[in-house]
Amino acid sequence: MTERLRVGFAGAGAISQYHLVGWSETADAQVVAICDIDEAKARTKAQAFNIPNVYTDFRAMIEREKLHAVDIVTPVGTHAALTRLAADAGLHVSCQKPLTPTVREAQELIAYVGERVRFMVHENYRFRPHYLMIREWLDQGRVGKITQARMTVRCQGMIEVNGVAPFLLNRQPYLKDFARLLIFEVLIHNLDAMRVLLGPLEVAAAQVSKINRDLAGEDAAVILLKGSGCPIAVLDGNISAPGYGPLPTDRLEIMGTRGTLIFDRDRLTMAGSDEPPVIFDLAKNYQICFSSAVREFASGLREGRPFATDRLDNLETLKLMEACYVAAGVRI
Repeated sequence: MTERLRVGFAGAGAISQYHLVGWSETADAQVVAICDIDEAKARTKAQAFNIPNVYTDFRAMIEREKLHAVDIVTPVGTHAALTRLAADAGLHVSCQKPLTPTVREAQELIAYVGERVRFMVHENYRFRPHYLMIREWLDQGRVGKITQARMTVRCQGMIEVNGVAPFLLNRQPYLKDFARLLIFEVLIHNLDAMRVLLGPLEVAAAQVSKINRDLAGEDAAVILLKGSGCPIAVLDGNISAPGYGPLPTDRLEIMGTRGTLIFDRDRLTMAGSDEPPVIFDLAKNYQICFSSAVREFASGLREGRPFATDRLDNLETLKLMEACYVAAGVRI
């Protein structure tokens, strides 16, 4: 592909802001149209990012605009239908995670699209600078052979704080009605990151619970994982944890035969080392991972190389997510 990438954008909700900043930073690409069923929201984003054309109908957008690709940032229940329309029109697809509500639907969608167009899932945790550095440290052998790992995820985003409505529900009110919440919406990111860092994993056991009783789904979970690259791994999440910030932050400990690596919120260290910690700017890095995922899609199209988060790779993360619920006795 030698000409400038013409992108159609679907969705003008809260997360669209981070995608659109990423596209504005991506050379040789332009979002030429945006679509949302709420025209006012679409027009607001169009004005903010100098997007020339606004639609309320996705089919009309892809029929009228001369697009190369679409970026789908709509609710999860719409992903499959929009992806099918785009593939039928010969347009490459980047789709926000989770790809579909279930693994079965994802498999059906992937089979339908086939090899007709390029198809990537926007799973941006892969591109968080601290996880990229952790991967480097592991590759350098600083930990040695991994023996155990534990990741904790915490925030107070699902509970009222000092009379203020829950931050995550205020930003994404539809989350209140998700029957599968924490693992499906949040920890799926962490499961993907753990797959990258630790190798293939399977679920040995899982338990979920609900702290905020107004939610349809779980806001706390503990998952026991195992794999050939890591005999024991635990993912422990709570997004109704008083005293933590409004957005989820991570703590990761990876123990090995040579050392123990610790990432705690914004700093990366080797346990017992005199080396100063590597400090990360989490606010800045929140946008960086979105921008990096957008560039991954654009450069993958332009260079013809595989996407890091290709739909087939992401399917393995979906399978791991769904296996957590099966192990916890939650009906899919």
